[in-house]
Amino acid sequence: MRRLLPEPAAGGVDPYDAYGDQPGLRLGMVMSVDGSVTDAEGWTDGLGGAADFRVFRTLRALTDAILVGAGTVRTGRLGPARLGDDLRARRGRPPAPIVVVSRSLDLDWTLPLFTGAETPTIVVTSRDVRQKVPPHIQVVAEGEGDVDLNEAVRTLREDLGYEHLLCEGGPSLATALIRASLVDELCLNIAPALSGGPRHTRLLGDLDAEVPLDPTALYLDEGVLFARYRARI
Repeated sequence: MRRLLPEPAAGGVDPYDAYGDQPGLRLGMVMSVDGSVTDAEGWTDGLGGAADFRVFRTLRALTDAILVGAGTVRTGRLGPARLGDDLRARRGRPPAPIVVVSRSLDLDWTLPLFTGAETPTIVVTSRDVRQKVPPHIQVVAEGEGDVDLNEAVRTLREDLGYEHLLCEGGPSLATALIRASLVDELCLNIAPALSGGPRHTRLLGDLDAEVPLDPTALYLDEGVLFARYRARI
């Protein structure tokens, strides 16, 4: 990985060191140049290749907990967080838990995400539906009728000790966190491709107003641009 900003580095940059200055809540997603977060098959797998995957694994190794939306879980493709030997040694502790945010709790509780995670998965939902969560799964219930994201994030940090959070999407959860002014940093891995077409999923949904961003770093690896922005919210 080569650093382009804030100033070019003479040699390669270790992603673990580059992203080690943890903010409170990171949004980390891969996207095409025209803003699609899905490839031709409808997934993220084919967008960023090996370079994106290295940063993806690094961000997971650095965080305390990983937020994902229920739609991502329903695809059945999201498994428990795992660490390779190198990142496990550097992290010095088990993988971060996956934290599933869901209003309806329309989830398949037999998925390995809920039955086979080394670090047990947590579910965030509203108080009025928390009884739908199986008793062996830890639940954070905040809000009535909808999830109160501000209170849920406060509970994750203050009560459960997950200070540094990483959101991996999908777009609905990412948009909701930005609208709630909870995102401190955006880490956007921009794949060198144009996806086009109405079937592709965009990075975000509608926002109430423009959110100004301050670019803080830019890296390049195997054609993928890794852009970091601080949110002024």
